[in-house]
Amino acid sequence: MLVEIVDGGVAVVTINRPRVRNAVNGAVARGIAAALDELDASPEVSVIVLTGAGGTFSAGMDLKGFLTGDMPTVEGRGFGGITEAPPKKPIIAAVEGYALAGGFELALACDIVVASEDAKFGLPEPRRGLVAAAGGIMRLPRRIPYHVAMEIALTGEHYPATRLYELGLVNRVTYPGEALHGALELARTIAANAPLALAATKRVVVESADWSREEMFRKQGEIIGPVFTSGDAMEGAAAFAEKRPPVWKGE
Repeated sequence: MLVEIVDGGVAVVTINRPRVRNAVNGAVARGIAAALDELDASPEVSVIVLTGAGGTFSAGMDLKGFLTGDMPTVEGRGFGGITEAPPKKPIIAAVEGYALAGGFELALACDIVVASEDAKFGLPEPRRGLVAAAGGIMRLPRRIPYHVAMEIALTGEHYPATRLYELGLVNRVTYPGEALHGALELARTIAANAPLALAATKRVVVESADWSREEMFRKQGEIIGPVFTSGDAMEGAAAFAEKRPPVWKGE
């Protein structure tokens, strides 16, 4: 697992098992979980990018490890150390090559997906006598039309990034080899905004899906209230009035 903090408040987490197409084993899952915990707590980081080394995002669970009892999960965090408990900060998947099975589910656990035009996505678990248990068959029908989600989940076939872009699941499509560059460009744009506002915005978007009409604004207020009384809110207003770039402190 490689972790790098780059410029502009952006960090890159890279799954580094290119010889096995970045298949996820226990060590990878623990590495991702540890990296996300560290980056969530870091004042230097506002946005995280998740990618894979060697031209592949991830081919999913390490089946050889699975046969020996090496489970690619972390207690409380799920598969890959992320699918059950994504980070509080915005996270972008930068996808090259294959994002299959658990690899697709890692991407679905992210907030934004940038993929190269030749990337392939799929949930082939039924072809192996398995089920996409890391959120894929729950998240997918919430992101794309029901019948298309069913087709992807039941056929186990591969689907190109261009098709998923048409469906709204992929945010941006790049030339081959440029997914990380595209993700970093988008990440820097997001990271230029106030970190407290970003985290609160993500939390409302994620959690509000099952709020009733009666509780919507109350629950939103509980989350965003501290943002409006923060030093960053004052800084944002002052910077606007003074016609200068804001200097965020995350407090």
